[in-house]
Amino acid sequence: MKGYIEERAVDIANYIIKNNATVRQTAKQFGVSKSTVHKDVTARLALINPDLAAKARVILEINKKERHIRGGLATKEKYLHKII
Repeated sequence: MKGYIEERAVDIANYIIKNNATVRQTAKQFGVSKSTVHKDVTARLALINPDLAAKARVILEINKKERHIRGGLATKEKYLHKII
């Protein structure tokens, strides 16, 4: 694996842990796709630093369980500000 990819995977995991960030927020911050973030955390990082990968996956699982709530709140907010 190339060095910069390994470094990016570690940086992404640290960002997720530090900021309790979602995959989408992380992808935007690093200028990569959501798929890349997911691959870095689940596959690549597991080979580099399994402990860090496990910590990041815990946060991603929590975010995954809560995403339907966030989506509902975003929709509610959208329609509260919509002019009829």
